[in-house]
Amino acid sequence: MQKKIQTRMIQVIALALLIAYAVTIFFVYRRIEDISEKNVRYESEYLSEAVNINGPAFLKSLKHLESGTRITLIDTDGSVLYDSKEDSHTLENHKNRPEVAAAFKNGIGMDKRHSDTLQEDMYYSAVRLDDGEVLRVAKSVKSILATVLDLLPVMIITAVALLIFAFWLAHRTAGDLIKPINSLNLDEPLKNDVYEELTPLLTRIDEQNKQKDAMVSMRQEFSANVSHELKTPLTSISGYAEIIRDGLVKKKDIPDFSNRIYKEANRLLNLVNDIIKISKLDEGEIGIDREQCDLYQMSDEVIKRLSQKAREYNVHVSLIGTSVIVNGYRQVLDEMIHNVIENAIKYNKSGGKVTVTIESVDGHPCVTVKDTGIGIPEKDQERIFERFYRVDKSHSRETGGTGLGLSIVKHAAQLHNAKINLLSKESIGTTITILFPNP
Repeated sequence: MQKKIQTRMIQVIALALLIAYAVTIFFVYRRIEDISEKNVRYESEYLSEAVNINGPAFLKSLKHLESGTRITLIDTDGSVLYDSKEDSHTLENHKNRPEVAAAFKNGIGMDKRHSDTLQEDMYYSAVRLDDGEVLRVAKSVKSILATVLDLLPVMIITAVALLIFAFWLAHRTAGDLIKPINSLNLDEPLKNDVYEELTPLLTRIDEQNKQKDAMVSMRQEFSANVSHELKTPLTSISGYAEIIRDGLVKKKDIPDFSNRIYKEANRLLNLVNDIIKISKLDEGEIGIDREQCDLYQMSDEVIKRLSQKAREYNVHVSLIGTSVIVNGYRQVLDEMIHNVIENAIKYNKSGGKVTVTIESVDGHPCVTVKDTGIGIPEKDQERIFERFYRVDKSHSRETGGTGLGLSIVKHAAQLHNAKINLLSKESIGTTITILFPNP
C-alpha cells in the first residue's frame, strides 16, 4: 500500500509538472509571439521615420542587424530597391504581397506567413514612406521558438530537482500515512487515535470483535452446558446400572430401576438429537429441499401427536384458522411448530388451554400459539431462546426438557426469514407469534 501511495503521489506531481510546463510554454510562446509582432511594427515605424529623414542610404549603414531580422525597401511599382538579406535584383516584384499592398493603400500593413526566400515563418510589417515607397521589416518566428527553447534546460533541471524532492516527500508522506494504520490496536479499535475516515472501518471491526467474543463465550457456555446435560443422565444411568450389577436391588424393584435407566437414556437420546438439529440449523445443512407446506395441516398433525401429552398435563389444545401455505423445509417447520406447542402444554396449568391460530396477516403467513400457563418473568423473556436457558430448572427437569427446544425454534425461524414475537405475563400465560415473509 505504501508503494502504491508513493507511486501515485509521484505520478500526480509529474503530471502536474507536465501540465504546468505545457501551459507555461504555450503562454510564454504566445506572449513572445505577441511581443515580437509589436516589435516588428514598432521597428518598421522607427526605421521609416529614419529613412524619411536621412534617405534610403541610411539603410545601408545598418550592418549589424539582429539575427532573424530582415529589412526591405520597395519601390512604388513593387520592385525591390534594397534587401538586407538578399540581392535586390534577384527578388521578384512585391507589390501583391499582403502587407505591402496594405501599406500602399492604408499607410501600414501586417502579415505572418512562410517566406519562400528564407524558408522560415516570418512576421511582416510594412510602412509607406513620404516619397510613396514602402519600407518593410520582417522578423523570423524561428527566433521566438529559439527563445522558448532556451528556457528548456532550466525547466528540465528544475523538473528533475522537483521530482527528486517529490520522491523524497512522497516516501516520507506515505510512511507517515501508513504508520498509524500499521500500529492499529485491532483488539480495541475504537481507542485508536487515527484518521476520521477510518472510523466506519474501526467501528465494524469493533462490532465483529464483539460478535466474535460473543460467539466464543457462547461456544464455551454451550460446551459447558452440553457437558453438564450429558453428564447428568449418564451419571444416573451408570449409577442405576451399577446398583443392579452388584445385586443391591431387590428383584421386585428391578423393573422400576430399569424404567429409570430407560427414561434417562431416552432423555440423553433426545438431547443428542436436539444438539444435532441445532448444529445442522447453524450450518444450514438441512439436507432436504423446500416445498409448499400447509401450516394448518401441519399444526393439526402436531396437535394429534401431542394429544397424549396434553391429556397427561390435563391441557386442552384447540386449532383455529384456515389453510396457509409457506414455501419451506417441511421437517424443520414441523419441528418448530411441535416445540412451541409442546412447551405451551408442558408449562401450562392443570385444566389450562392452548390455542393454535393459523392465519394470514397482511399477506404474511402467521402461526400463533397462546396458552394459559405459568408465564415467563420479564427478566427472562429476552433469554428463553438461548441454548440450555431455563426459567425454572427444576420444572424443566421434571418435564424432561433438553433446554434446546426454543433455540431450535429460533434457528428454524431464521432459516425461513420469519420473525418471532413473544408476549408473556406470569400466572396469566404466554403468546408466541411466528410471522413468515410474503410467499
